[in-house]
Order: sequence, then structure tokens, then C-alpha cells
Amino acid sequence: MLPNHLYNLMIQLVQENKSLWRIKNEYLKDAEGCNSECIEYWKALATEKEKHVNDLMALIKKNMV
Repeated sequence: MLPNHLYNLMIQLVQENKSLWRIKNEYLKDAEGCNSECIEYWKALATEKEKHVNDLMALIKKNMV
């Protein structure tokens, strides 16, 4: 059984990945009808989400021992 803190990190990783997928595959396409400010917002958010995903993966790896 996984420790609760590790399970929580893994659940958050899944949520961040789902959100990143939606931004890249849906929200950016939908933003084409908006001004460039909308597109830049989604791109910046995707960059943040990618960092969160990488940070979470690193934490999970450290805590798998």
C-alpha cells in the first residue's frame, strides 16, 4: 500500500496531466476565435502545467523508496 502523501502526489500528477492535455488539444484550438491575448494566456498556462508535471514526477521518484 502506498503512503498517503505519495498517493496524493500521484493523483495531483494525473490531474495536472489531464489539464495540460485539455489546454493543448482543446483550449488552444478554441482560442483561435479570440484575440492573441487569449492564445498567449493558454500557452503560458501550458508552460506552467508542464513545470508542475515535471516537479511532481521528480517528487514521486524521490519518494518511491
